Amino acid sequence: MNITITHYNDQLQRRQVIVLWQTVFAYETAHNRPDLVIDKKIAVNDDLFFVAIADKEVVGTVMAGYDGHRGWIYSVAVSLSHRRQGIGSQLVSHAERALIGKGSVKINLQIMQGNESVTAFYASLGFSVEKRISMGKPIPQNCQPPRTHEKISRQSN
Repeated sequence: MNITITHYNDQLQRRQVIVLWQTVFAYETAHNRPDLVIDKKIAVNDDLFFVAIADKEVVGTVMAGYDGHRGWIYSVAVSLSHRRQGIGSQLVSHAERALIGKGSVKINLQIMQGNESVTAFYASLGFSVEKRISMGKPIPQNCQPPRTHEKISRQSN
């Protein structure tokens, strides 16, 4: 099977990525809603959102971030029907090359509790478990659905 990894294209791939993430991640928190994540990533415009394509279908994703020092890899997803074919490895390698190209001195990632089985996969790619405590703080006012022009017009009348 021929796999192509390319930059995400919102007009062509949005629906497919949302369905993939709903299937693979099944997040329940507002800040992880696929449409919100995609909109926020597109707004940053950092060219670090990639998709794996097979037969014109999105079969995998990876997003990365760069803060000027370290890179982060996240949202690595491969459709259930395309797993164990090297797509995840290709996606991570692609994101690594992009982060290295931006100057990253170290690349990090986090594994959700309950998904520890992927540790061996990442270890095979050169990642190692580090002693860290990860903490987070949701910002609810930034997790609201995007306001459409129609909604804004109605509110101003």
